[in-house]
Amino acid sequence: MKSVESIAVIGAGSWGTALAMVLADNGHDVRLWGHKPEQIDEINTHHTNQKYLPDITLPKNIIGHVSLGEAIGGAEVLVLAVPTKAIREVVNKIAVIRKGPMTIVHVSKGIEPNSLMRISEMIEEETPSHLLKSVVVLSGPSHAEEVSLRQPTTVTVSSKELEEAERIQDLFINQHFRVYTNPDIIGVEIGGALKNIIALAAGITDGLGYGDNAKAALITRGLAEIARLGVKMGASPLTFSGLTGIGDLIVTCTSVHSRNWRAGNLLGKGQNLQEVLDNMGMVVEGVRTTKAAHQLAEKYQVTMPITDVLYSVLFENVSAKDAVELLMARGKTHEMEDLTNLLGGQ
Repeated sequence: MKSVESIAVIGAGSWGTALAMVLADNGHDVRLWGHKPEQIDEINTHHTNQKYLPDITLPKNIIGHVSLGEAIGGAEVLVLAVPTKAIREVVNKIAVIRKGPMTIVHVSKGIEPNSLMRISEMIEEETPSHLLKSVVVLSGPSHAEEVSLRQPTTVTVSSKELEEAERIQDLFINQHFRVYTNPDIIGVEIGGALKNIIALAAGITDGLGYGDNAKAALITRGLAEIARLGVKMGASPLTFSGLTGIGDLIVTCTSVHSRNWRAGNLLGKGQNLQEVLDNMGMVVEGVRTTKAAHQLAEKYQVTMPITDVLYSVLFENVSAKDAVELLMARGKTHEMEDLTNLLGGQ
C-alpha cells in the first residue's frame, strides 16, 4: 500500500490539473495552486476547472489555493506545471517562502532562449542548494484531456538521482497512468521540448492542405534533427526512440488536442504569428523553443533544416508555403549517414 503524501501542484492549467487528478486518485493530499481567485473558488466549491478541463469532475481531495505559501507548506514534493517563461519567477517566489528541502518535479516542455538552459537547469540556478533536494522531469506522450478522462497514458520520469526518479514514479503510477524511469535527463528534456517545433511544422503542412506523406516525412526527419542536437548536448541517442522522443512526436504532431499543432495549422491557413497567439489564448511553447533551438543549432554547429525554416516563418515573415518549398529544395544528402552518426554518438 502506498504511503499518503502532501503534494503541491503549482499551476492550475489543464496539465497541472490533470496531474493533480492522478495524484489524488492515488490517495495523496493534493494542493493545487493558481493565481486567479475565481478559478480556485470554482475548484473548491464545484470541483471543476471548466476553462481548462470542461465537464470533468475533480476528486475532492484536490484543494485549491491562491496563497503560494499555503500551497507549498508541509509539501515535500512540488510539481511545477507553469509555462517555461514563468519558471524563474515562480521558482524564485517558492525559494523565498520555503524553509525546508524539497523535490521539484517539472512537467513543462521548453528551452529558455538566450541562456539556452533546460528547465531543470533554470530551477537549479534559481533555488538555493540547501532547499533543493532534487529536480525530476516528467515527460512523454500525454494530453491533459485524455489523462483527466483516465485513458491509458505512459510517461517517463528522469533525474540525476535515480532514487528520486523512482520515488516520483511511485507517487504517480496507477492502472491508467504508467510511469517509466530513464536516467538520461538531458535527452528527456530535449526530446520533450523540441517535439513542439516539429508539431508546429506538422500543423503548417496540414493547414496548407498537404497529406500524410508530408507529415510522415516531418515526423521522421524531425526525430533525426532532435536527436542530432540532443546527442551533441550529451544525450543518449536511444532516448529519442522512446516515449520522450518518437512517442511524444507522434502524439503532438497528429492530434487536435496539441496546441502546437493547432497553432501551426492556423499559420498554414494564412494567419500571422500574432493572430495565431491571440486566437489560441494559451501558451504555445513551440514558438519560444524554436528561437532557442535555432540558437542551439548555431552554438553546437548542428544542421536543423526544419527548425531553420520554421524560424523564418515565425520571426522573419517568410510565408508557410515558401518555407516548405525551401525545405524541399535543399541539397541532396544520405539518410543512413544521419543514423550511423547518431548510433555512434557523434
